[in-house]
Amino acid sequence: MGTIFFLILFPLVVAFVLLVVKADAARGAIVKFAAIVIAAASIYLAVQYFRTGDQYFDFHNEAVNYIMMVIEALLAIYIIITGIRHKKYLASVFAIIQTPLLIWFELTKGHHIEVVSNMYIDRLSVIMVLIIGIIGTLICVYALGYMKDFQHHHAGEKDRRPWFFFVMFLFLAAMFGLVTSNNLIWMYFFWEITSLSSFFLIGYTKTKEATNNAFRALIMNLLGGLGFAVGILILGFVYNTLELSTMIAYGTMYSGIMAIPAAFLAFAGITKAAQMPFNSWLLGAMVAPTPTSALLHSSTMVKAGVFLIIKLAPCLGMGNFAGLMVMTVGGVTFLLASFAAISQSNGKKVLAYSTVANLGLIVACGGVGTAGAVWAGIMLIIFHAITKSLLFLCVGTAEHNIGSRDIEDMDGLFGRMPRLAAFMMIGISAMFLAPFGMLIAKWASMTAFADSGNILLVGVICFGSAATAFYWTKWLGKMSAIVANTENIQQNVHKEEWFVQGTLVVLTIAAVLAFPITSSGMLVPYLEGVFGGLSSMALSADNMIIMCIMVAVVLLLIVFFFGRTKKKIVPIYLAGANEGDNLRFHGSMDKPVTMSLRNWHMERYFGERKMNIIGCTVSAVVIIAGLGLMIGSLVTIVTGGAM
Repeated sequence: MGTIFFLILFPLVVAFVLLVVKADAARGAIVKFAAIVIAAASIYLAVQYFRTGDQYFDFHNEAVNYIMMVIEALLAIYIIITGIRHKKYLASVFAIIQTPLLIWFELTKGHHIEVVSNMYIDRLSVIMVLIIGIIGTLICVYALGYMKDFQHHHAGEKDRRPWFFFVMFLFLAAMFGLVTSNNLIWMYFFWEITSLSSFFLIGYTKTKEATNNAFRALIMNLLGGLGFAVGILILGFVYNTLELSTMIAYGTMYSGIMAIPAAFLAFAGITKAAQMPFNSWLLGAMVAPTPTSALLHSSTMVKAGVFLIIKLAPCLGMGNFAGLMVMTVGGVTFLLASFAAISQSNGKKVLAYSTVANLGLIVACGGVGTAGAVWAGIMLIIFHAITKSLLFLCVGTAEHNIGSRDIEDMDGLFGRMPRLAAFMMIGISAMFLAPFGMLIAKWASMTAFADSGNILLVGVICFGSAATAFYWTKWLGKMSAIVANTENIQQNVHKEEWFVQGTLVVLTIAAVLAFPITSSGMLVPYLEGVFGGLSSMALSADNMIIMCIMVAVVLLLIVFFFGRTKKKIVPIYLAGANEGDNLRFHGSMDKPVTMSLRNWHMERYFGERKMNIIGCTVSAVVIIAGLGLMIGSLVTIVTGGAM
């Protein structure tokens, strides 16, 4: 229990220290020291867990509950005033509704509901703690060099880096609290802090675009927070409990009994995970500095949403309307966000749509709710967290050194920044090629969907994965292209950036090699505890071992043959006679033509606007219908009808 509180309080203390530190050297030392301590504490917590197993903590202190209420009220007042000042009245309205409603509940009915365990640790919590503690802190270390360059490019503006690092570590503290809370009121408290933290980070530059996008994220997540609050009220008044563990136990034992509160909590998860029709807030977050994007997409904000949905899987996957709603929204988002990514040339937008799509697949796994689907969903969470953070940080480094984040401007990156290009190619390969984990987890998802009888979802994952292969292959082709006479500029990259990216590359490979251990030591026991047993495994142990051997063979080939082949420089064949510089050819009009490599982005067929209109419309209809049915069922229960 002490380690949990340390992981919540230590980043919070570091955040306040960084708020007053102005010197670069002191900030760097504090961030690096804090990153080492938090990562070590996360690993120590995991080691502790394997010695003791699942733990529920009956920490009770009325003062803590009242402090949380006061902070909630202060945050609501801040949101109300800020929303009015910027004429974003919807944010103020949501804050006016949900915070007083929940505080009233806490002071009345909620005060008399016995909560046996406010906090808990299970295998899924341990996985999330490791992701937050390792990936999250690596991103903070990367931000040291990146934000130094960022400030240099905005030399005429106020240096707000102390505020930036304050919010980054506040974010980590809130995430640790969120994934270890068993009391849903406590989880809601941390949930809202993550929403406000993302608002601050997205609006960091204070431009009009950044402010508008920050408010869009805040409004959508406040709407999800309202759904969270409604779910808590239903649990309290109808089921007389506030504990997530009790809710899951009831949902597992009695088919559909927890579908109503689960639907509202899952709705909160859908908004936080940026599923359609709420995906625009995550796409708008691209205006923020790259470390913000990496943090939101890999280890914090959106992972909070899928974490909650995966936890709720036993309450959703019983063929009820709540599970059908979640499954459909996830499937639609995966398919259409994958299609939308095809039409993008902005590297961060491709990564953003890829994130939305992969989160959609995880959400669909939670909606299906079988042990096999949840196994695949958790594996997707692990691999996506590592690989996507690597890719975002690589794009950020490329942008600062070549002046663009556009894929079409990455010609010759192998010549200009060979190490960065190699890192990006590993990251891209890990997103869609065998034997890396993302593809294997998608295969397990498809198997689980077929075993559960959701044939439509099998079609969705097939077409969505085909689109995924298409846009990643385009980008990989650009990265591997060699352009003559390019100057190596990678010496300008900060050592912190190289260290973090190199570590993430190692983690990407290590995660695949550890696949069998992760499955047998973490996932299978968790699923046996939640579902009471596994009818079948989506991926057999033998197949996982074969996959690991394939990765090992690839690594050995690189070690033995890299740099040992003889190079022969020959003129490059172009579309006409080479002018001799490998950059121009003699064209059909008897004039030299400059070589150009460009992808086909198929905007006419998979344009962003078209995909969003279709996906958001379908998802909105499904959510409204699903929540409407849940409200109807709730009215029936309250008025004395059959449950």
